[in-house]
Amino acid sequence: MTTWLITGCSTGLGRALAQAVLAQGDNAVVTARDVSKLQDLTTEFPTTALALALDVTEQTQVDTAVQQAEDRFGAVDVLVNNAGYGYRAAIEEGDDGDVRALFDTNVFGPVAMIKAVLPGMRSRRSGAIVNISSIGARICPPGSGYYSASKAALEGLSGSLQKELKPLGISVTVVEPGAFRTDFAGRSLTQSAQAIEDYAETAGKRRKENDTMHGTQPGDPGKAAEVIIAAVEAAETPAFLLLGADAAYAYGAVEEAQRAEVDHWREQSVSTGYTE
Repeated sequence: MTTWLITGCSTGLGRALAQAVLAQGDNAVVTARDVSKLQDLTTEFPTTALALALDVTEQTQVDTAVQQAEDRFGAVDVLVNNAGYGYRAAIEEGDDGDVRALFDTNVFGPVAMIKAVLPGMRSRRSGAIVNISSIGARICPPGSGYYSASKAALEGLSGSLQKELKPLGISVTVVEPGAFRTDFAGRSLTQSAQAIEDYAETAGKRRKENDTMHGTQPGDPGKAAEVIIAAVEAAETPAFLLLGADAAYAYGAVEEAQRAEVDHWREQSVSTGYTE
């Protein structure tokens, strides 16, 4: 029986994944800052679900959650770093304190979780780490620069981590979802207090008061959860996984545009070496 530790399970993809994991008979350590939102899971799955209060920016809570998970189920086999939130602002509009808080949750929180579970995974020479990123890391929409940067940082870290851990029998997967019908564009989306008029036609169009996407996103979190489980359980776990037709299309479009620009500048790019 596999034991999953999933952060950010109160709603959305985290909750859908927790429900799918428990429904297939695995153990799940389900976490949220407000543990009361998880009680229905422990009621339905009293022997296989462990609900814990967890703020990933608090090191003591991180260490305690991993210890409690290991005490209850013996080991953490799969860590899913799902907890996170969005932040909308033009780069000039971003508040320094807000941006640091964003990175504390979206980057340094996952790092703390990874460091906490790795000693056990290394000792067993097995395990899986799933880091939930966003297609935003690739398409970098106006108004989402700081959020995109936080997810790009998580992806860069994951790429190196994957190479470090693969020889030890531990997989690392970056998941880039597109738009899924979760609370991301609602409760989980914040924005700068300041709005500069010069950005009204770029970043301004994506401020919460102008965004009509919430509740109409094309992605189904339940289906996404099933794909994540399949990826973790695959004989060759992918290092990179897109979720959603919109993400797949956007990835291809960005890749094509970047390739065209690289090819256009290739001669100049390779001309920069010393000549004898």
